[in-house]
Amino acid sequence: MPASGDQYTSLESSTPLPLVIWHGLGDNYKADGLRSVGDIASAANPGTYTYFIRLDDDPSSDRTATFLGNLTEQVSKVCTDLASHPVLSKAPAINALGFSQGGQFLRAYVERCNQPPVHTLVTFGSQHNGISEFQNCRENDWVCQSWDGYLKRNTWSHFVQSRLVPAQYYRDPEDVEGYLENSNFLADINNEREIGNATYKENLKKLKKFVMFIFSDDETVVPKESAWFADYNKTSEEVTWLKDRKIYNEDWLGLKWLNEKHRLEFRVAKGKHMQLSEDLLSDAFKQYFGDTTSGKGVE
Repeated sequence: MPASGDQYTSLESSTPLPLVIWHGLGDNYKADGLRSVGDIASAANPGTYTYFIRLDDDPSSDRTATFLGNLTEQVSKVCTDLASHPVLSKAPAINALGFSQGGQFLRAYVERCNQPPVHTLVTFGSQHNGISEFQNCRENDWVCQSWDGYLKRNTWSHFVQSRLVPAQYYRDPEDVEGYLENSNFLADINNEREIGNATYKENLKKLKKFVMFIFSDDETVVPKESAWFADYNKTSEEVTWLKDRKIYNEDWLGLKWLNEKHRLEFRVAKGKHMQLSEDLLSDAFKQYFGDTTSGKGVE
């Protein structure tokens, strides 16, 4: 049986920590594919309570919110939802799984509120250092197509930065000044501005593990190396890896600290963006989400 809130009242319980999943762009929390991920999680670690993050109970509206919305408000809503959830709020910690853009959104949850606290954060193909190109709209994605012009022509406007989700994690390496001045989301959660947020760093350092998967043949996310916090020069096509960047060496977010404590992992998933096999997911769940409530809280 899945865990109930009462099962987390005792630290001696062998119940696996609950798992929260934040889906990616164009998906919704009730999608069959996402629900099958929950089944894999339960099979890998029997008794796992899985919660699928949603921004609206209506699946269609939840899908729309992956493209339209203010990320500051969306993350705040998720913070409130998880903190008041009858099961999650009673757990000593939760595990978190982010697919594509859901990965950096979950990181923002850790940095900004983290209640209940995240034990292990695993992200697949996420855009931790942003995107330098917007992906093309799907053929029948009328929401995306209707806003595509605004997205690409007015990226730094307040209108776009407060309404179009992909714009809020857009990062043009050739216009860093514009990015730092106007980014509604990514520049903040990456602590890239002159005055950083110490709480973000302290909260991220509480993770027992932060695991980042990059897809080897990802052609959807540009640059794909963003999944590992790498920077990318569009002109020279040169990649600057995390350990060669100021964000790491000056430890703006605590990533260097996590790495030195062997809590930061860089993993490769073979295939294209979000090309996930059951074996890959099952192995990841067993390796990273196998901890239980018994004496294994967040340090």
